[in-house]
Amino acid sequence: MKDQKINHKDISALSNFHSPTYGEMDFDEVVERVIKYISEDKNNNYKIIIGTDSELTTDCVADFVTAVVLHRVGLGGIYFWSRLSHNSIHSLRQRMWEEASYSLLLAQRVMEEFRKRNLLNLNLEIHVDIGKNGDTREMINEIVGMIRGSGFEVKTKPDAFGASNVADRHT
Repeated sequence: MKDQKINHKDISALSNFHSPTYGEMDFDEVVERVIKYISEDKNNNYKIIIGTDSELTTDCVADFVTAVVLHRVGLGGIYFWSRLSHNSIHSLRQRMWEEASYSLLLAQRVMEEFRKRNLLNLNLEIHVDIGKNGDTREMINEIVGMIRGSGFEVKTKPDAFGASNVADRHT
């Protein structure tokens, strides 16, 4: 499966996923795998975590990796990731906004699929790779506000392992 280059906000391009456990999958297969994983042990609590990390590869080109983590609280979990390349990234601020936007758009897409299947009791968190220390501290209120305003719980560093650990592993 090839990594994809996309235009800004073409979230449908986030359809080719990789899983260390299950291999290559499309978006629908990821949703079905998440549902199956939950159905195998319905008595546990689950969190769905979506996070994006990025890395500049060349002048103004960044690779974005978005991870979907299904955490069986206290008992591990599974994850899936997808990579996109985006041209015309000119600043850290722009890159952080892109990361948050990709996560938010994928979270909305995931929740839409869960609504179709009456699975609205799942907790979904968006993890953003920003924190109170470092160059990203000035953006916390803006980005957290955008995500909370869209109806999602949000975690920042050091609690944002979906972005800063899982997605980061594949950038």
